[in-house]
Amino acid sequence: MNFTLTTLGSASALPTCDRYPSAHVINIRGRLFLIDCGEGCQIQLRRAGISFLKIEAIFVTHLHGDHIFGIYGLLSTMALMGRSASLTIYAPFMFSSILKHFNEMFADGVKFEIKHIVLSGKSKNLIYSTRNFEIYSFGLNHRIDTFGFLFKEKEPQRNIHKWLIERDKLTLREIALLKNGENVIRENGEVLENEYYTYLPFTPRSYAHCSDTAPFEGEADLVKGVSLLYHEATFMDDLASMAKATCHSTTYQAAKVARDANVGKLIVGHYSSRYSDLDKIIKEVREIFPNSELSKEGKVFEIPLNKKEQ
Repeated sequence: MNFTLTTLGSASALPTCDRYPSAHVINIRGRLFLIDCGEGCQIQLRRAGISFLKIEAIFVTHLHGDHIFGIYGLLSTMALMGRSASLTIYAPFMFSSILKHFNEMFADGVKFEIKHIVLSGKSKNLIYSTRNFEIYSFGLNHRIDTFGFLFKEKEPQRNIHKWLIERDKLTLREIALLKNGENVIRENGEVLENEYYTYLPFTPRSYAHCSDTAPFEGEADLVKGVSLLYHEATFMDDLASMAKATCHSTTYQAAKVARDANVGKLIVGHYSSRYSDLDKIIKEVREIFPNSELSKEGKVFEIPLNKKEQ
């Protein structure tokens, strides 16, 4: 059961020779979702070997150019490749005018439906749900409406400790009730406690994406305990005043969110073009949150499955 993050672009406003504007792909149980679509996204998808046609939905954090300038090209290429499945784009309200312009000027060959779901609200909001996982949006703190995303596996059905089935002669009805999370009361009054008889086959995994944002009260609570957190770190700590003026985060600020949220691992990105040596960035981040890595073009981060065999 795959759960991976692939970085396609790690740059902020200005791309560099080896860093593309923001774009990431989430693979959760074989289903692909694109977060942001900066310029050059198509080229990076090709390099990463990711199928354009398998992308089920696009999640747009906000409408600054370095996060959306690749959208026209990607939609056009999907049409050229014969896409027929509908595509849902989750984006702020003003994206509707961008989509309207695309449809008026460039959609002659588009044979698939493009749906725009408007993002809104500051609190955590469920926007997508399947049998196995769900996706939430939440507001960030930037110069325009900006949203983060939480991808979260649902808790699986509980398993029965096999050795107890024979020992206590559990019936099929009792097994079904216990797996459903219920206690069982037998006719003789004996109580079979669910917690004793069952266990979770694996620990649900989660990923949170916090793109352009200045720190804000309650941010750590929104991503509390996630397996993997992506957080922008546009500037190093000596440029904290510039980060504040532009509503971005520094290395230290991103690391403090990860620390306060008690996340499993932190990935930082969205680097200012002024930095050619990213080792300095990760060094600052690790001073506060050691289990941190740099996002880099083409790099894949896997959230391993913590499977329990009993």
